[in-house]
Amino acid sequence: MHTDRSGFSDRVERELQRRTEDTAARPWRLRRRPGRPPVPDRGGRVVVGVSGSPASRAALRSAVDEACRSGRPLVAVVAWEPPEGEGLYRRWPDREWARHWHDTGRAGLTAAFDEALGGMPAGVDVTLRVERSRAGAALLDLAAHPGDLLVIGLRPGRRRGAVHRYVRRYAVCPVLTVPLRPVPRADLRALRHVKAADFAA
Repeated sequence: MHTDRSGFSDRVERELQRRTEDTAARPWRLRRRPGRPPVPDRGGRVVVGVSGSPASRAALRSAVDEACRSGRPLVAVVAWEPPEGEGLYRRWPDREWARHWHDTGRAGLTAAFDEALGGMPAGVDVTLRVERSRAGAALLDLAAHPGDLLVIGLRPGRRRGAVHRYVRRYAVCPVLTVPLRPVPRADLRALRHVKAADFAA
């Protein structure tokens, strides 16, 4: 018995289109679900999380080195959420307020390259991403292929935080954790005795 599936196909296509438009209108609702399968093969990338901390700048330097060594593109991402929380924001949305935090994240991402590397690295294909999402979800959504490499920083003397635990648990690609090297105590003691005149030419 022949069944006409043209109507079914049209409904599926309309539903996919609706979901695509809905996602574009509310990108901050995207969340990576634990156990989500990897995306189709699109080639490996080096993805690095940048938060503005010294540890994230160390991770950025290591990620650039890996990208240069392997010839892979680099994706630097900073994640942000409204300080009042998404639930409260949805009750009283303010696009200008959201734009402010997006621009702040973008400026911090650019500043991280300036502070860690003196500017954008030459010879590396760099993509800057400002994601409205939790940090762990944003990182795993971008490093979603087994051929990717995810690079994150770790402050010395600190236990692994929620982002590290989440990434380690659900990542489908290798994860490189870059610890920030502590400053030797002798150097810290010497800095306490430094005067302004010591920096004069």
